[in-house]
Amino acid sequence: MSKDAFDVIIIGGGTAGVVAAIQSARAGASTLLVEKTGMLGGTVTTGGVPNPGLFHAWHRQIIAGIGWELVLRTLAETGQAPPVPLCDPRRHSLDHVHVDRFLFAAICDEAVVESGAGLLLHTMVAAVAPAGAGWTVTLCTKTGLTTRTASVLIDCTGDANAVALAGLPLEVPEETQPATLSCHAGGYDVSALDTAALNEAMENAVQRGELQYTDSSWNTAQANVSKWLASGGENASHVHHINARDSEGKTKLELEARRALLRLYRFLRQQPGLECLRLEHMAPECGVRETVTIRGKKRITVGDYTSGRLWDDAVCYSYYPLDLHVSSGQGLDGEPLPEGVVPTIPRGAMLPEGSRNLLVAGRCLSSDRLANSALRVQATSMATGQAAGAMAALTTRTGTEVEALPMEAIHSLLAEHAAVIPPHTAVTPPHTAVTPPHTAVTPPHTLSS
Repeated sequence: MSKDAFDVIIIGGGTAGVVAAIQSARAGASTLLVEKTGMLGGTVTTGGVPNPGLFHAWHRQIIAGIGWELVLRTLAETGQAPPVPLCDPRRHSLDHVHVDRFLFAAICDEAVVESGAGLLLHTMVAAVAPAGAGWTVTLCTKTGLTTRTASVLIDCTGDANAVALAGLPLEVPEETQPATLSCHAGGYDVSALDTAALNEAMENAVQRGELQYTDSSWNTAQANVSKWLASGGENASHVHHINARDSEGKTKLELEARRALLRLYRFLRQQPGLECLRLEHMAPECGVRETVTIRGKKRITVGDYTSGRLWDDAVCYSYYPLDLHVSSGQGLDGEPLPEGVVPTIPRGAMLPEGSRNLLVAGRCLSSDRLANSALRVQATSMATGQAAGAMAALTTRTGTEVEALPMEAIHSLLAEHAAVIPPHTAVTPPHTAVTPPHTAVTPPHTLSS
């Protein structure tokens, strides 16, 4: 790629970064997307969790736009219609939309290229420095270091790597949520297995020090190998006490995750009915739920989230139960949102403290741990990615700093690209139903049937 100067550079090609790049480029900004692996899509593809959600709440769509477009395009490739959401807050996993991860990766490629955005795979950010009102970004490619400049920089790494390199403050939790290595196993008939006997055998293996309970489930206190077998290994285990925010932590996590899978595989192959068990697919990366959050110009607290606070600078909706994975008990502390509540995400939570024309989208938004346990998920990452791409494009178009962009302009551009827009008001309190502009659905921050 010969061009050195861009309007917008996006670091990270996961669920947030792909959408941010497409939105920025479609809005007319010269855009470069940088991804450290060879595949776009993040947790959907390299993370092995091809079930993005949640796009609906209380029987209304609250996240649409480019992320939803990518989901629909992937479903259409196999002749599938989008599922009808149940919108049951206590069975939220049933409303995750299953997509073919390999097709999704190819659809992301196609959509990014169609948008006109530039793309560099197998490339990592090495340095970030202010350059006037914009940024100079040093990239590490396969053939060495190279420099690009941008008017606006968007960090979609999930770990705030670009923000850290810019010398801006982060919030690093003392303990992080357990991670999960997803795989797909075959070669056995679940209905023919004696799961009670398998759990007893696993319990004995744990007591001998050969296995850990969480090699096959989230439960830290008893054997539950049936969970892993029923799902074929998808999103079924926990790896504890490793913060994967840097290369050292990431290496430690990947080694421990695959070590756990290997010892589970060796154990299962010795059990009746599992002699032919095989691993048909393993995610290239262990799925990470939490590393850091930015210290933003605004911070989303769990009270903001569960009350459905309507921020005066809200750029999108989020919807997911509190979902804190833990290293004790059943392995999950979860709580559904109160009926009708749909939280919003403020622009200020996407702006690192002390920064100019630097945006963050994805799981490391400025938020406390409980709020982050909910807003870290794929659909919300897509929505914040689209908001970031829109704001970046507007800044380069108008010369107005991201923080000073009129909310009406942000909402108008997002609506042009099919996003669902929160109502813009500085006075409407939480729990007051209003009709948002630019959309045919009615997704206020608090909804009633």
